[in-house]
Amino acid sequence: MPPIRNIFLIGPMGSGKSAVGRHLARLFRFNFLDSDADIESKTGVDISFIFEKEGEAGFRVRERESIERLTQLESIVLATGGGAVIEADNRRILAERGVVVYLETSIDQQLERTRHARHRPLLNGTDPEEKLRELMLWRAALYAEIAELTVSTDGRRVQLVAEEIYHELRRTHDL
Repeated sequence: MPPIRNIFLIGPMGSGKSAVGRHLARLFRFNFLDSDADIESKTGVDISFIFEKEGEAGFRVRERESIERLTQLESIVLATGGGAVIEADNRRILAERGVVVYLETSIDQQLERTRHARHRPLLNGTDPEEKLRELMLWRAALYAEIAELTVSTDGRRVQLVAEEIYHELRRTHDL
């Protein structure tokens, strides 16, 4: 397989994409980026504000622009938002421009990891468990569609997940 140019982490909210991504970037000596943080930096407001003012559709436009721009960089680990895979263009771009790793996690683990979060607009004003199940039902196949590697994060330490990904990618890409 060709050398690894970029690593893109996909998966549901609460799967550990940002935390694992930071560790993984250190292991590969890549830069760590987060598409949600990039959107916040470019707009000067948080994701919840964008959802409130522009709705999910407006946010997805910004997300698509961010992913298009960031994936053109090299030697990065990019943590994407949980819904980044909704857009077919995002899936194509991620699959073409780097190695896609799906961080898989259970609904119970997502609930545990997101229960105190205030920056999860899709969970605001709804039953979080029901919403997470609904999202997973729809998105799981999209995550699996473009993932070169799937790793479970349930009950696992961030560093161990990052090390597993690091060793597996080094093995499969002859690094």
